[in-house]
Amino acid sequence: MTPATAPSNVVLVTVDSLRADAIGAYDDARHTPVLDSLAERGTVFERAFATGNWTPFSFPSLLGSRPVFADTGQIGVDGAPTLARTLSEAGLSTGGFNAANGFLTSHWGYDDGFDEFEPFVASVGSGLYSRYLATHPTVEAWLQLATSPVRRLGSWLRGNTDDRPFLDTSRMFDVEHAATEFVAEADGPFFLWVHYMDAHTPYVPAPRYIREVSSDRLGTHRMLHAHTRTGLGWDVGERTLADLRTLYQAAVRQVDASVGRLLEALSANDVADDTAVVVAGDHGEEFQEHGHLAHYPKLYDELIGVPLVVDVPGAEGRRIEGQVGLDDVPPTVVDLLDVDAPEEWAGTSLAPSVLDGESPDDDPVVSVTVRGEDVTSQPIPRSLEDGDLLVSVRDREWTYVENVDAGTTELYYRPDDPTQQTDLSTDPTGEAAAVVDRFAPLVDAHAARLRERTERSTTGEVDDDLGARLEALGYR
Repeated sequence: MTPATAPSNVVLVTVDSLRADAIGAYDDARHTPVLDSLAERGTVFERAFATGNWTPFSFPSLLGSRPVFADTGQIGVDGAPTLARTLSEAGLSTGGFNAANGFLTSHWGYDDGFDEFEPFVASVGSGLYSRYLATHPTVEAWLQLATSPVRRLGSWLRGNTDDRPFLDTSRMFDVEHAATEFVAEADGPFFLWVHYMDAHTPYVPAPRYIREVSSDRLGTHRMLHAHTRTGLGWDVGERTLADLRTLYQAAVRQVDASVGRLLEALSANDVADDTAVVVAGDHGEEFQEHGHLAHYPKLYDELIGVPLVVDVPGAEGRRIEGQVGLDDVPPTVVDLLDVDAPEEWAGTSLAPSVLDGESPDDDPVVSVTVRGEDVTSQPIPRSLEDGDLLVSVRDREWTYVENVDAGTTELYYRPDDPTQQTDLSTDPTGEAAAVVDRFAPLVDAHAARLRERTERSTTGEVDDDLGARLEALGYR
């Protein structure tokens, strides 16, 4: 690493449920100007893959560079050095701010190593009304959309023309304010982690962003139709699906604008030129590509393919084609900050790719999920004993999925089948057979590695506030 590209600080921005094609760097049809600007001057990893289909299965890699279940048999990051702990022990100030995702709290070990940590879960409130809204986010969506004209009029009368005259249903502003205060008060090198929830269901963006990503000026009111149908469990037709996609893209744009304000805070505090910014989705989102909405336990690209952008001041902009996993994020961050990575970490630093354009290791990326009797069964599994273990392996062209417990397999050739609809595993021949022979042992080895942990740690019952937030996300 050259002195001109050696940052003193790193900001890691993670966005819940952000699929790769939701931002313009991966799909020209998207409107995400801030993230696109980061991508243009930074490094875009074109084939970045999550190691799980939802937050508790992917974040052990993102903040611990470890596979889920590998250390304790449970979700969370207990049992191995975390990214924040590693950097804190190296002398950096550390701040972590999570927009009320109940799976990213101290209950699961995610506060480890942070000098300042706030998950914004405890602020649900004790009142009946507050708890009702926390567990019925679609009602919040109705309230926001129904009252938006009044709030916009009031904002205009007060001369307030910024982007903020709407309810903070996603806790975006809470996180944004905490992050900017951390930057302003930081004395010396720092690591800042910010996690956004706007792109997670039920998609409640400010009306201005709905209009910004939609050609339909009346689209705001049509969104109530989409919330109603999905909230009542009715069939989702093409119109409703299109409205849900619009809501989702508007929520992504809302995050995009917030990231822009965070970047402005770096500049205002004269640290932008010394700060690397890493942006990643923790997993993707399904819009009926395989029959469902949201992110149920499946391992197809709409859930596993995520954006990963690394912007280091002074480094050239580039795009990297080789596949990488989210467990590469912690080694990359510490490498950029000239801190040694713990031996326990599974990932590999991508700093040589970012700084010099080197191709990453061509190793396949392994992802896992656990599925109960039904795809849509809840709660989210919290140990390998809660259902069948599914493991996928990906390289640049192929996706192999195996239900380890049921003994079933799937195989897809993505260049010809980008949405993974044609299973080639029933009678593989030629190259397909060679892929199965190469990937199946990787699945067996990963499954055996996870099951080596025979002693199951007990995480205990969650408290009322945490339980309310998990239920607000659709989990029990």
